[in-house]
Amino acid sequence: MSKIIRPLAAAAVVAGAIAGTAQAEGTGYWQGVQAAGVLRCGAAVAPPYVMRDPATGEYSGFFAELCRELATTLEVKPEFVDTTWDNIVAGLQAGKWDVSLALNRTPARAMAINFSVPAMEYQISLAYNKENPKVPANAVSVADVDVEGVTMVVMSGTAQDKAISAAVKNATILRLPTADETRLALISKRADILVDANDTNQLFLQSNPDWAVALEPTPALAKQGVAFGLPAGLSAQDVEVVNIFLEERVATGHVEDLIRQSVDQVLAAGQ
Repeated sequence: MSKIIRPLAAAAVVAGAIAGTAQAEGTGYWQGVQAAGVLRCGAAVAPPYVMRDPATGEYSGFFAELCRELATTLEVKPEFVDTTWDNIVAGLQAGKWDVSLALNRTPARAMAINFSVPAMEYQISLAYNKENPKVPANAVSVADVDVEGVTMVVMSGTAQDKAISAAVKNATILRLPTADETRLALISKRADILVDANDTNQLFLQSNPDWAVALEPTPALAKQGVAFGLPAGLSAQDVEVVNIFLEERVATGHVEDLIRQSVDQVLAAGQ
């Protein structure tokens, strides 16, 4: 080792030791949330994941409950920040909230933000009127319904939107801002097929048993984990805080219980 390199190496060792000490003595992201006293949760409506009472502004749904439970774990108050699916990632990047609720884990999103482990698995299905002659009775794939004259409606900016947009070449895609508007488009026959998560489409089927059916295409249109979106700069330790929180609740069946309760709430509201 030359005389020049020796001092540089020694300086690097000292700098590393100082950095390690600073990291050990510093505070992580969640300590900052605790200091603020509030956990801000970015919430875009998508039953049964996240629901919002238009009269009271109160949030419900199983991911809203997980937000409250995470806030309790951190010993802070939960605060819901209303957003849309078009802005739910950008708002997290801009620091408008601390976590985004019910985000599908995709490679594109993972390049911009962090993710927790999944709370549940998600798959896209296609809901339609079983009497609609445009939808073949033996349809099994997206290609079977991707024909001119067919209109597929999807909530703009969602993972469903991105997935169906990449798969469809001939059908028309109608993008609307809310879940209610997409369902109304199918009911009013403005659209032929409703593209949404399999669990939310199942709710729609149970509310309209006389005519609504759904297809889970083969091969799968998308199958992804649904998780908390987390800020991009979080350390591995900060991410692990949320992972451990979720893993325990998934393992004990608590998340499944929350999902059932949220589904029951949606169905009861529709009666």
